Amino acid sequence: MASGSKKVIFAALAGNTLIALTKFAAASVTGSSAMLSEAIHSLVDTGNQGLLLYGMKKAEKPADKDFPFGHGKESYFWSFVVAILIFALGGGISVYEGINHLLHPQPATNPWINYLVLSLAMIFEGAAWLFALREFRRTKGKNGYIDAINQTKDPSVLVVLFEDSAAMLGLLVALIGIGLTHLTGNIYYDGTASVLIGFILIGTAIWLARETKGLLIGESADPQIVRAIHELVQENKIIEGINEILTMHMGPDFILVTISADFTDSVSAAEVEEQIATLVLQIKSRFPKIKRVFIKAEKMAVT
Repeated sequence: MASGSKKVIFAALAGNTLIALTKFAAASVTGSSAMLSEAIHSLVDTGNQGLLLYGMKKAEKPADKDFPFGHGKESYFWSFVVAILIFALGGGISVYEGINHLLHPQPATNPWINYLVLSLAMIFEGAAWLFALREFRRTKGKNGYIDAINQTKDPSVLVVLFEDSAAMLGLLVALIGIGLTHLTGNIYYDGTASVLIGFILIGTAIWLARETKGLLIGESADPQIVRAIHELVQENKIIEGINEILTMHMGPDFILVTISADFTDSVSAAEVEEQIATLVLQIKSRFPKIKRVFIKAEKMAVT
């Protein structure tokens, strides 16, 4: 999954760098507010992908005495930072630029340059979007799209997919705004398009922040995994009951599991230790993402 995520991010990074440079050049020549907003959008996306790669690199650091469960949540933290940057820089600046253009309108020139740049950008962004969508489909399995978005534990592909989706929608809005300005001579369409692009980015940022917040705080493993662990524990011959099974993602590929179970009183301590070791091995073998398992023997809670 991490390898696939990096491929998606590198593809988006390369595309957005070229697109941002082209859009800034077009905005400087034509004076289009919508094109400038799109250029800022692509620049922010480029920086965001750099931050995602940085977060993935930091998440690979091994555990140490200060971080005994590793640094896996670095990827969650930097994904949340990306959402904030999309909100503040991408959305905020686009709205500001659009409002400023509405208050102090200036006619755009050479609109055909805008058409050419936006058309090329849609091709490049579309290719990156399809690449991210293909990777997301590969990882979502049989889940529906909404369920997969809510249940994903690796936000990197999700961030790129959301960014590219917002980029495609923003390009369409910019193209419509510039086209209407060109056809009608009403320069306010251009500024309005810039404001709408800002609102698209703000909405995207809020959704991304919501999705990454749970992971950053400490989201549990997939319910199917929790049920499977419950079944494995119940099948153990010396366990009479289960008090609780708690799970938490310490990173996209690191699940922590704690189990409280009531063991048969007649068995020896040595047999309990042996069965715990066997159960831990079974759980880790079935679910490679489970890296640490803690099992506590205690009486069933009285209700």
